[in-house]
Amino acid sequence: MCGIVGYIGMRDAKEVLLEGLARLEYRGYDSAGVAFLDNENNLYVEKQVGKISVLRNAVFRRFHNKCFSLGIGHTRWATHGGVTQENAHPHVSASGRIALVHNGIIENYMALKQYLVKEGYHFVSETDTEVLVHLIEDFYKREGNRNLQSAVMEALKLVEGTYGIAVISVDEPYKIVAARNGSPLVIGIGEKEMFVASDVNALLAYTRHVIYLEDKELVVLKSERYKAYDLDYQRIDKEVVKVEWDINAIELGKHETYMEKEIFEQPEAIRNALRGRVVIEEGMVKFGGLNMTEEEIRRISRIVITACGTSWHAALIGKYLIERFGEIPVEVDYASEFRYRNPILKEGDLVIVISQSGETADTLEALREAKRKGVRVLGLTNVVGSTIARESDGGIYLHAGPEIGVASTKAFTNQVVSLILFAIYLGRLKNMSLYEGQRLLKELSLVPEKIQQILEQQDTIKKIAEKYHEAKNFLYLGRGVNYPVALEGALKLKEISYIHAEGYPAAEMKHGPIALIDEFMPVVFIAPRDALYEKVVSNIHEVKARHGKVIAILSDKDDHVLRYVDDALYIPQTMEEFSPLLTVVPLQMMAYHIARIKGLDVDKPRNLAKSVTVE
Repeated sequence: MCGIVGYIGMRDAKEVLLEGLARLEYRGYDSAGVAFLDNENNLYVEKQVGKISVLRNAVFRRFHNKCFSLGIGHTRWATHGGVTQENAHPHVSASGRIALVHNGIIENYMALKQYLVKEGYHFVSETDTEVLVHLIEDFYKREGNRNLQSAVMEALKLVEGTYGIAVISVDEPYKIVAARNGSPLVIGIGEKEMFVASDVNALLAYTRHVIYLEDKELVVLKSERYKAYDLDYQRIDKEVVKVEWDINAIELGKHETYMEKEIFEQPEAIRNALRGRVVIEEGMVKFGGLNMTEEEIRRISRIVITACGTSWHAALIGKYLIERFGEIPVEVDYASEFRYRNPILKEGDLVIVISQSGETADTLEALREAKRKGVRVLGLTNVVGSTIARESDGGIYLHAGPEIGVASTKAFTNQVVSLILFAIYLGRLKNMSLYEGQRLLKELSLVPEKIQQILEQQDTIKKIAEKYHEAKNFLYLGRGVNYPVALEGALKLKEISYIHAEGYPAAEMKHGPIALIDEFMPVVFIAPRDALYEKVVSNIHEVKARHGKVIAILSDKDDHVLRYVDDALYIPQTMEEFSPLLTVVPLQMMAYHIARIKGLDVDKPRNLAKSVTVE
């Protein structure tokens, strides 16, 4: 959730670290800090509460006449301890000679802290991280040759929990030591320079050649080389991977926010997800990374999909689609619940895990639990080199491009597209006809243009947002495949506008939520013309009878219910099964404009981080 950047080379580390932290600010933005070593082996640390811009001003005010060739930086999302300058990273050892940045949670930090206090160490923060920097120094003192690598390795052997760390020392000013366990770290390889970061976005301005560390691996970085080890000092050969994203993909361009940019990128993102996979003349879908034969796929008897947050909503839509097209029973589970019960998995089951980042802690542990039980796991991720991508038996890459905004938009629609494609693929291997496969894929190929038509309604959506932005509560209602869209619409509003909202199946309104409805309650109905349309219209009547304010998402030219709704947004007609790809877009845009009218930072909503890599 927090962000790490480290650099060693010939550039000025100030600019490299601050630019990298700015690109990672979506991962954590409570506070930030940097630590540098100069040519005279002095350690300089600057930490500030607030955004990276605050830190940048402080760094250049203090160090405007200094150039550093080595440094580490961090942007924090608070776990242990409040948002204070003392709790911000980097943390420095008691001697002032070692500095460390850390993502993750040290679960046995209290026991380690008690030991260190007895050894005479004094703590100045409330964080678990400070325990680790003092523990490393404790081992460093024991090392006759003052070996930072060895001290870090020995300290980590005592640690229980998750970590991604970068460590520097005044006594070894020519290296950075980094290690990971459960918290992602990527190493960037440049020309006589090396980088370390928690996310490739921080590195793309400088290099696209990277290596990904696995759990319980450590790397020693010097300006001209790196060496990777396990925690038993054994050398490891790492594969160098070329990142396909370029720097333009993570620039705002003409847009004011990343969320707006990513909403408007959805047509092209979906085209990218379809490109090379759809063979309309065969009515078939081609995947490159499932790593299963057609016969193995035909033997799947049950699918379990597990995910968190927005990805869980996509999973619910996937259940509907796979059961409809693939004729295979599907269960959907929160990853955070899946990992803590004893899921019953057996031969013939397939587990699908969904995570935009490929690093979501609960989803990763669900994957590992499924593999422990001997079940094949398929990963749907947006990051090729992510941990979930590497540990899954096979996968479907989302092709959404980098998603920077904390509230997911284009990754959600590409998750749904990927699940649609997988469902059609399963169907064609079973009982779906060539004609039906062709019909579905032709209609799916029209979706990007239909989303573009919805995006052109921005002015209308903005007017509706202005009308309702002071509401205290919203209710979102949908049925069938659009019930998960109601959940997703409510989540988007909560995430970025801080307005309480709930999503329900429309028919469940009478079983409790109807008690909330009065003249102050906006109710959003997702009501495209589908098999359940008339049922939803009946629910609209029930809300209007109780003076609720109705906002309806309707199919084009549907004027049947206009007299009963206060505001309407229209989507082009499409197949019922594909309608979530369209109905979700005006809900994303409405949440976006409500938050903007309220003056809120939609890219960095309070208390949230993009990738939840700690439990």
